[in-house]
Amino acid sequence: MRVVFAGSPAIAVPSLEALAAEEFAGRDIELVAVLTNPDSRKGRKGSLEPTEVGARAAQLQDTLREKGHKPFLIVKPEKLDASVRSQLQELKPDILVSFAYGKIFGPKFLALFPKGGLNVHPSLLPKYRGATPIPAAILNRDRETGITIQTLALEMDAGHILMQDRIELSGRETTESLSQWAARRGAELLLPALRGFVQGTLQGIPQNDGEATYCSIISKNDGWIDWSASALDIDAKIRAYTPWPLCATHHAGQVLYIIEAFPIMKPDTELNVSLSKSSPPGTVTGIDKKAGILVQTGEGLLAVQRLQYATKKVLDWASFLNGAKLFIGSKLE
Repeated sequence: MRVVFAGSPAIAVPSLEALAAEEFAGRDIELVAVLTNPDSRKGRKGSLEPTEVGARAAQLQDTLREKGHKPFLIVKPEKLDASVRSQLQELKPDILVSFAYGKIFGPKFLALFPKGGLNVHPSLLPKYRGATPIPAAILNRDRETGITIQTLALEMDAGHILMQDRIELSGRETTESLSQWAARRGAELLLPALRGFVQGTLQGIPQNDGEATYCSIISKNDGWIDWSASALDIDAKIRAYTPWPLCATHHAGQVLYIIEAFPIMKPDTELNVSLSKSSPPGTVTGIDKKAGILVQTGEGLLAVQRLQYATKKVLDWASFLNGAKLFIGSKLE
């Protein structure tokens, strides 16, 4: 089974590793190429760096060489054009496996793979088709989400469902923590799904397109906090946008990131907290030794536990207040 793997961010790395491990072991899966996005400029120095998949693929190449194996090809195209198709066609691939690659596969590209393709998608399809299913589940305060292994189709995330696994959500997950789960669980499901699909023992179930929902691309500006929203919604937004783009507000002319918080919607016997609405939304009303810094919202209080001025380091709330003596009573905008 000659496999081309397509992926870019960290969430796809365990699936790449699972495929490579099969080749190291000399089993029925041969990884012939890794397709990932081009290197991009990152950090203050603007140095060119590979995607997380690209970096790990290079390490795996070295391991293959050390073990006397022929290394797979790493391809980082701007576009999936004729030259890329020609490169891959020479490898005589059987099947394509993708996870968060970041580009649409057209009919000419998919035609390179006689056995078709599989895609790992971190939602319970047909819910949350698109590029940001994990933040979408958190933003909507869903009670569960999951991972889906589906066949590749020309329409985005519309292929037949081969496998799914669900996870109950506690309401404290972040995109970072939920991505770690999806990365691990997707890799665990991938190999049995791949073998079952190729061998014909696993039959795909068509999605109900009428139940499909879609999630939108996230931009850096989406992280700004509207303090007139409820504490529940602001908390969900903070968790959904961790680790990127992070949630921000303005304080005394500076950008202030809220890194970790939780909502207080009703009186709590363990917390010395008043839920009166005498202060306008965004007002820093006080502190609680267990909860942290208390900020009034449109409904309820937000208890801020970790925060960060732009260009400064992340601090716990008590350490932050040591350097911001006039913070209590001020207003966040």
